[in-house]
Amino acid sequence: MNAEKKSPLDLVERTAESLRDRLVTGVFVPGEQLSESALAEQLDVSRNTLRESFRVLMHEGLLVRKPNRGVFVSEPSVAGILDVYRVRRLIELPVVASATPKHPALIKARSIVDDAVEAAEREDWTSVGTANMEWHMALVSLSDSPRLIRSFRSLTAELRLAFINLNAPEYLHSAFVQRNVEIMGLLDAGRMGEAAEALKDYLTQSERLVLAAFNGFHV
Repeated sequence: MNAEKKSPLDLVERTAESLRDRLVTGVFVPGEQLSESALAEQLDVSRNTLRESFRVLMHEGLLVRKPNRGVFVSEPSVAGILDVYRVRRLIELPVVASATPKHPALIKARSIVDDAVEAAEREDWTSVGTANMEWHMALVSLSDSPRLIRSFRSLTAELRLAFINLNAPEYLHSAFVQRNVEIMGLLDAGRMGEAAEALKDYLTQSERLVLAAFNGFHV
């Protein structure tokens, strides 16, 4: 395996990142059992490397090992959802408020918003959800902090599991397509403080929708 020529720690993190990507894009679903042999072959890594990557994601709360059964994708809880939004506010709002106007990450963010609008026109709400997650990642990239970006990637994966578990993509994402466009307009205009305030309201609405869906009723 050519991949195994990389340093062990680097390879474990790369493998963990590949697994996170599969969580963010909905390849893995809550409660799913992960096949060690199949994933090791797909990712071209040894089982030892994969097991170490599993441990990384278990520490992040994305996977769980069940005795005598194997490794499973975590299932979301109300407490977990509340904590994810709490941390999102601590990360996203200051990053956006202090971002440099015309930052290169805004180009990617704009492209993602355009993709989401097109997906919404096709009523492809799963793709809208994926684009929405990637847009928030692009906003955090305004921080220029690799550590913060890695941490937020884990949060994004955890939140996507909640979205998938609820199985209501149009309900959860349709209301935010236009709001993303509006916030993007503020960012493009260099009005970072206003964008952060708009994002604060946005996160509150999103949290309420997710919790309402999780508890089986609409707000």
